[in-house]
Amino acid sequence: METDKNYVLITGGTSGIGLELSKLFANDGYNLILVARSEGELNKTAGELKQQYNVDVVTISKDLFYPGNAFELYDEIKAQNLQVDILVNDAGQGVYGEFIETDVDREINIINLNITSLVILTKVFVKDMVERGNGKLLNLASIAGKVPGPLQSVYHGTKAFVLSFSEAIRNELKDKGVSVTALLPGATDTDFFNKADMLESKVVQEGKMSSAADVAKDGYKALMAGDDKIISGFMNKVQVAMSNIIPDETVANKMRKQQEPVGDKN
Repeated sequence: METDKNYVLITGGTSGIGLELSKLFANDGYNLILVARSEGELNKTAGELKQQYNVDVVTISKDLFYPGNAFELYDEIKAQNLQVDILVNDAGQGVYGEFIETDVDREINIINLNITSLVILTKVFVKDMVERGNGKLLNLASIAGKVPGPLQSVYHGTKAFVLSFSEAIRNELKDKGVSVTALLPGATDTDFFNKADMLESKVVQEGKMSSAADVAKDGYKALMAGDDKIISGFMNKVQVAMSNIIPDETVANKMRKQQEPVGDKN
């Protein structure tokens, strides 16, 4: 495979699923453009990947809580004459708690990161892919997008958007040489729960989480095969299948029990 000019852009590529995807792409010879907020983490990750896989790793520090930075990211990549053949929208965050008690400014930031910046990056890079007649897009959705999520209402809502959006543009792009794949993991052992302030939830304290490496492998395989979506993990497939036949109110009650703090008897 000739990959000297192939670049993969990965947001959130320095940790969790994004980092594991970075390793998989690098192992197959793809050059990387990694985007995250921390320059320190970017430099550390880039150094490790370059040494282990002998690929080019470009790092760009951008805070995608602010949608204007997504446009800036595109402009900087174009200015460096880099061609993005595969876009991975991995960056995402959640916030834990009852909606009436959580901070609305933080939720707006999460919506901007999980939805607005994702849409912007998809728009600008996929248009270039269509002009060339080839490209791939992987969007990190979640099984959270298939079920209502009490105590994570905004996060679940954003992932429902990502899944619906991905399926819609996949249809629009099917004859234009660009494939769109949505990756739907369940609870995964990453820093997500720490950032969302939900380390005391039952899903963290008592649940069995998937490994980021396993989730990344599922997503990578589906992306390369051109699949529309992949639910990672057998039990997550079962959960989604059951949610399709159980009333939404019952599903919401079950999700609340999974996500409420340990010791909560409600």
